[in-house]
Amino acid sequence: MCIPDSVVSSDPLLDTVLRGRELLAAFQPVVRLEDNKVVAHEGLMRIAGRTCSPLELLDRARAAGRLGELETVAAGTLARGFDFDRGGRLLVNLSAHAILQGALRPQQVIEVLLSAGRDLGRFVIEITERDIVEDVGRLADALGYLRAAGIRIALDDFGNGHSNFELWHELSPEYVKLDRYLIHHIADSPGRLSIVRSLVQVAESLGAELIAEGVERLQDLAIIKDLGIPYAQGYLLGRPASEVALAVPEEVREARFEKLPVWPRARRASDFRGVTAAHLLIDAPSLTDEASNFDAEQLFRNHPDLPSLPVVDLHGQPLGLINRRVFNERMAVPFARELDGRKSCVLLMHASPIVCDVGQSIDAMSEILLGEDQRYLSDGFIITRDGRYLGVGTGEALVRRVTELRIEAARYANPLTLLPGNIPISEHIGRLLETGRPFVAAYCDLNSFKPYNDQYGYFRGDRMIRLVASTLLKHVQPSMDFVGHVGGDDFVVLLQSEDWERRCRDIIADFNAASRALFDEPDLARGVLESEDRSGRYTTFPLTTLTIGVVQVDPARYDSAEQVASDAAAAKRHAKRHGLGLHGASIAEPVTE
Repeated sequence: MCIPDSVVSSDPLLDTVLRGRELLAAFQPVVRLEDNKVVAHEGLMRIAGRTCSPLELLDRARAAGRLGELETVAAGTLARGFDFDRGGRLLVNLSAHAILQGALRPQQVIEVLLSAGRDLGRFVIEITERDIVEDVGRLADALGYLRAAGIRIALDDFGNGHSNFELWHELSPEYVKLDRYLIHHIADSPGRLSIVRSLVQVAESLGAELIAEGVERLQDLAIIKDLGIPYAQGYLLGRPASEVALAVPEEVREARFEKLPVWPRARRASDFRGVTAAHLLIDAPSLTDEASNFDAEQLFRNHPDLPSLPVVDLHGQPLGLINRRVFNERMAVPFARELDGRKSCVLLMHASPIVCDVGQSIDAMSEILLGEDQRYLSDGFIITRDGRYLGVGTGEALVRRVTELRIEAARYANPLTLLPGNIPISEHIGRLLETGRPFVAAYCDLNSFKPYNDQYGYFRGDRMIRLVASTLLKHVQPSMDFVGHVGGDDFVVLLQSEDWERRCRDIIADFNAASRALFDEPDLARGVLESEDRSGRYTTFPLTTLTIGVVQVDPARYDSAEQVASDAAAAKRHAKRHGLGLHGASIAEPVTE
């Protein structure tokens, strides 16, 4: 319950602060990333002696019904203490709660800011909110008076707390500050990256400029710049201080972001989140163990599409499944109906059925497909809630859904190596082309891999493919070189490293040496593999080695990722045809077949 503003505080510290004492100003720079220029500062309230934190003081003021009064005093202190000649614009925090409670009137805010003797166009009001804003229309109306005076509006802490899309849409802020939660370690978080990428598109659509808060690492700053976020704030760019910052730290000034950063990718090969057994559930009748085979026969007639019938005990806990085909075959035996018809249905059921909880993910259920018990294909499985029967699922539906999800996931990440698949590869080539800077596209392929796979089996073949993946990752610069897995034994590496040729040669040498451990000693001694060729004739093949075809890409010569991939594949084919470990095409000489 909100306490009226008329309530008088008995808090000595709060009383002192509201009389204009004990309150200090600190300013943290906001940097324009295009040129690393400090263009604004956020004003931050500080308390002399540090007897409590600013957030604690705000909570005490709110409890006393004097939040608007405290924010007004703080705004005046910040405005009068700011060096506008050198500090750019000043961002001042005001709470939506105080505005909506009438504790902060627009004219009152305007008068306080005018006390600094500066044009109101130099101010940005950051709307902060620790509670849900129930009347966004009233808040937008109040802020309209500030806008009419030339003050700009920013929405603070978006992505955490109660700053939401309704506020963004209805308030139409000039700036939206992305919360530290979304920005910190964004270079390592596929999830944060995906969210922020979407917010960049929303900002473009709604006409707002984004400010990334909480920037503390150069690798995060590189991602933010690559995403096109125009402004940033954080300890890397400048800590709060009593004096305004005139420039970013030397570490940032000297940092070079000429290379396109590689975006973080999810480590999982597939993502089944949100798809559970509930999505496969069929509402089917059940039998108790007291029911007869005649009862089961009647239910099968009434439900011709059910592959099986579950049997449960008196408490609803599953006991088994009666398979329709097996049941019909047994009942069709001469005299079976006369002998077994009135007996308990448990006589013809499969005990120990496959049972899944309704909330179990499809990812976990996919393990069923790998198990030795394949009865799910004919019987299906039982779905329960809290151990009690709820419904059934069919093996066909499970296989179909898992297959669909894995096919879709494989387009984004290869399930064997967990490396990015075709879509991320194409996206990264497109990003590289947009920079206009040269890069190298390397297409990697194994020689004599089919004979190896035929002779040693898919399990050893998978080990060989994983060795290619680990070798590639070992020799690239992960912050700027992208490794993708097209499929099978085909890989693509997109290199921005200046020493790309040395890296490629090291990859080939390292793989060819390490792969010898995957051959049997007799084959190593002979130096060949024995297998059938494509015509079915038995012949010998060289031991499996790695080939890399390289294209040095000038973005001005290419219109699409497909063209780059095609030229890289052609370079790889040329290398394999001529027995070359590494073949590269220069910028001036495109690859021809």
